[in-house]
Amino acid sequence: MNAQDGVQHIQLINASFEDEPQDATTPGGWHACKPGSTPDILPGVWGVYNESSDGDTYMGLITREDGTWESIGQRLGTPIKKGECYDFTVDLARSKTYANYNIPIRLRIWAGRTKCSKDQLLGESTAIQNTEWETHKFSFTAAKKYNYVIIEAYYVKGITTPYKGNILVDNISIFKQCIKA
Repeated sequence: MNAQDGVQHIQLINASFEDEPQDATTPGGWHACKPGSTPDILPGVWGVYNESSDGDTYMGLITREDGTWESIGQRLGTPIKKGECYDFTVDLARSKTYANYNIPIRLRIWAGRTKCSKDQLLGESTAIQNTEWETHKFSFTAAKKYNYVIIEAYYVKGITTPYKGNILVDNISIFKQCIKA
């Protein structure tokens, strides 16, 4: 709770994915949610050299032709409250040179009651075409109390054949309770 305005703030651990750039590595504070499928800490691997939007590094997630995709999660220090509205932002981009995983994909953000469970979709982006960082805002009302958040790469709506795509993720804001008028 922020004593100044009486609004609950939920801060993610390492929300800008700061860590040593390397492939197939889950950033500090996060855990893998798909066996054998971990994100990359960028820039500097897989031909990706975009600058970060916040801090020194960011996360890259991919989708594959075999129908698999990458996701990570973390346990929240403060749970999301049932029935409450929250707002948050995340910076998203795409790399043109991600080791041939270059087709635009979308980001999905889930809340879960248990580790890596996807119980409520909190937000999803459209296909991320931009190669420069853009801030995307999301709002949701929690159907239940949730202890976990999951960040997931996913294919564009309407495309039925899996493909090799990427999304770059940085600078997830606090989850702030909506201010009631």
